[in-house]
Amino acid sequence: MRDDGIGSIRRHVNDCLERIDRFEDRIRAFVTFDRSAVLSQVEGRADWFRNRPLAGITLGVKDIIDALPYPTECGTRFRRSTQPVQDAAVVARLKSAGAVVFGKTVTTEFAYFAPGPTRNPFDLNRTPGGSSSGSAAAVAAGFIDVGLGSQTAASITRPASYCGVVGFKPTHGRYSLAGVRGLAPSFDTLGFLCRDVPTAAQVHSVIMAADRVAEPKAPARVGVCRTPWWDMAEAATQDALLKSAVLLSAGAEVEEVGLDDFVDGVRLQAEIMAFEAAAMISPDGDVLERDLSPVLMKMIELGREMDYAHYQKSLRDAAELRRRIDTVFETYDVLVAPAAPGEAPEGLASTGDPIFSRLWSLLGLPTITVPGFTGPSGMPVGIQLLARAGQDEALLSHALWAEQLLPAPKRWTSVGMEVSDA
Repeated sequence: MRDDGIGSIRRHVNDCLERIDRFEDRIRAFVTFDRSAVLSQVEGRADWFRNRPLAGITLGVKDIIDALPYPTECGTRFRRSTQPVQDAAVVARLKSAGAVVFGKTVTTEFAYFAPGPTRNPFDLNRTPGGSSSGSAAAVAAGFIDVGLGSQTAASITRPASYCGVVGFKPTHGRYSLAGVRGLAPSFDTLGFLCRDVPTAAQVHSVIMAADRVAEPKAPARVGVCRTPWWDMAEAATQDALLKSAVLLSAGAEVEEVGLDDFVDGVRLQAEIMAFEAAAMISPDGDVLERDLSPVLMKMIELGREMDYAHYQKSLRDAAELRRRIDTVFETYDVLVAPAAPGEAPEGLASTGDPIFSRLWSLLGLPTITVPGFTGPSGMPVGIQLLARAGQDEALLSHALWAEQLLPAPKRWTSVGMEVSDA
């Protein structure tokens, strides 16, 4: 797939298309998908693909991100058929590196909590997580190699854990948001999901126009962070974190780190997000408000009720927590923390609880979710590694190291998918 031969690129693209033909009607990862548009990016372009670093990588684009020729609808009727005039900056960069865009993947409404139709490939009666639902499910099912996503609270980390894939969210502000519809500027961060850490490192290098992180590097000290919300973690997540600590101790000094004085981070993230989302979406009149889900309208109403002075204080308190976390990274090279409360919840009415990522999104830290564990139902469970703000490349090198020590992730197969789902 990654060599220059157009034959291998064509075979890989066709393999992905075949999987989509067989299983997309049940997984429902895509909002818009156009086979002819996919094939037009490959046919007759052998010379163009030569020496492109991502030649033949198949790419899905979360439907808050502009990617021609598709509309950007943000999971809402309000923006139906809204057509962009150009690709988002990151999409343009990935395409120029040889990525083949397969279409737009499902997002929750305005990248918040109201779910779309996507199902978890490992169990069609469970959520894939959100808001980057379609990208996570499409990567897990082998429809695409890389799915662009975004995170404001837990929108990459949680679906990565639920779907058993790698999810990378860089430091807040590292990737351009040109051509990306936002929810809360203080936290909105573009990232992506893929099947392994080497692919994540390769994609990051293209987006940042930098040398690829290729060598695993053991951190000197790892802080295992149960977080102040440990009692909200199911046994599957608690086991995954504690087992990962044992496994990582084979190559680094590992110790527990308490962050009890960061407990206000969840509240601050929710308050700031609500205030900024109310300004970003700004429903005006009964007609538009009827087009929005009750869960989104509730957050907007909370944001409207918050006065500007309270919002400013929340921003100052968040800045203080960022100063405090910086001192933590004077001791630890990387933190290991839960990625989600447990296995993907049953049912499709919710995308799960973002509790284990709100703090890190508030702090703007780079994070990578690494799969490898399973829960009592056999569903994937991931952990997340975090580094100091701005240390994205160091985090990727540590993740390459950690991936070698952690269990091999459970891979999705089509067993049971040939029968109609319930």
